Amino acid sequence: MWKKIFGKSDKTNIEPGESLFEQIDRERLPRHIAIIMDGNGRWANGKGMVRSVGHTAGVKALKRTLKAAIALNLEAMTVYAFSTENWKRPATEVEFLMKLFSEYLEKEIAEMDSDNVCIKFIGRVNELSPGLQKQIADAEQRTANNTGVRFTVGVNYGGQDEMMRAVRSLAQDVKNGTLEPDDIDCKLIESHLDTRELPPVDLVIRTSGDMRLSNFLIWQTAYAEFWFTDTNWPDFDKEKLAEALLDFGQRERRFGGLNKKK
Repeated sequence: MWKKIFGKSDKTNIEPGESLFEQIDRERLPRHIAIIMDGNGRWANGKGMVRSVGHTAGVKALKRTLKAAIALNLEAMTVYAFSTENWKRPATEVEFLMKLFSEYLEKEIAEMDSDNVCIKFIGRVNELSPGLQKQIADAEQRTANNTGVRFTVGVNYGGQDEMMRAVRSLAQDVKNGTLEPDDIDCKLIESHLDTRELPPVDLVIRTSGDMRLSNFLIWQTAYAEFWFTDTNWPDFDKEKLAEALLDFGQRERRFGGLNKKK
């Protein structure tokens, strides 16, 4: 039942001779999709490989998905790369992931810039290594004026942590006498979030079978549609993305109201 309600599916009817990607209705695309890239370790374990191989394969899946988003001219795509809780993982895995982030930026930033992608990182970026912080700052500056897909990467990011930082900032303004408590509204809170320049999330995609947010974009997903798949992230491709987008295009979104036709 819950899988049906939340849109967990690995099957979509395909028209003869036409791929799922070709069937996407460009008029019914979400403005902002958020992806929880889960299952790298499970993918590797299932093949008798070490987890690091899964993470490397996951980077390739991310490139495929970003390329698909570019082809569709999506406005924004945000991915969950490393959470504030992921520091609990073995030190060797964390070290590998940080090295992988660095290598990804080094190898891909020129192509992303050429593709008119605007990349931005959210989370406690200031707690990463100085070298990685510089790479991130350079990548953001290099692509800042690009007008294509707004590609946001959550690194050392947690939704609760983001909201806590926003509340602390507002509380400091109240303490300083520059803000009245009654002036705090949703728009003001949103202006203090890491994603303040992005539209609300329309569609959340999570791979590898789990059906939860895992502390990702808690505020921004208040009225998002959810789509889950058992496919592990390294096997995710543009056809799987097309499944999610085709399903999204069939959803009736009321945002708490009623369908005017009924």
